[in-house]
Amino acid sequence: MPTLILVRHGRSTANTSGVLAGRTPGVALDERGAAQAAALPGRLAELPISEVVTSPLQRCQETVRPLLDARPGLRAHTEEGITECDYGDWSGRKLVELMDEPLMQVVQAHPSAAAFPGGESMRAMQTRAAEAVREWNARVEAEHGADAVYLMCSHGDIIKSLVADALGLHLDLFQRVSVDPCSITAIRYTRLRPFLVRLGDTGDFASLAPREESPGEEAAVGGGAGAP
Repeated sequence: MPTLILVRHGRSTANTSGVLAGRTPGVALDERGAAQAAALPGRLAELPISEVVTSPLQRCQETVRPLLDARPGLRAHTEEGITECDYGDWSGRKLVELMDEPLMQVVQAHPSAAAFPGGESMRAMQTRAAEAVREWNARVEAEHGADAVYLMCSHGDIIKSLVADALGLHLDLFQRVSVDPCSITAIRYTRLRPFLVRLGDTGDFASLAPREESPGEEAAVGGGAGAP
């Protein structure tokens, strides 16, 4: 079965303003995010990517554009199944404000029980993303062979939930996974089990350095902004 390259979109204007974007339209890459996207073709230069699949949201479409420009034979397929979690009434709100919501404790410690008001549950988010991956695995293998490599550009919580699925982890543990903007996560699927072969690789260790403001103990809903 194929190897899946999961790319989180580059840093967005919502990431830098501390807003939970969700599916809010018009959220673009910021200057750093555009630079991250521009570097993506070089980082992936040695990989024979057979297909590019992307969330329909603007920040993901912008992230894969330099890669598509560098490889004229590739075109992007839009996949609704890997779009951002529907955060419902939380969409567009400041993350610092959401930390006071009682639901945030559930999102952090028991996400399989979390459902966003006016939106979807985290359990439903993981299910539809995992189903989309399995459908694309079958499609890519049928068209390009079992050793094919393909790429999906998606969002932080989606990628974290797919990592949990690949590792056989309960969704309640997915907040222990971290993926920075434009990081690369690779999962090699086989007939019996998936193998996680890369996780959140940016090639940059700046995000591990101590910061003036501690990132705290809570997971960043939506994925966080990465290194300053």
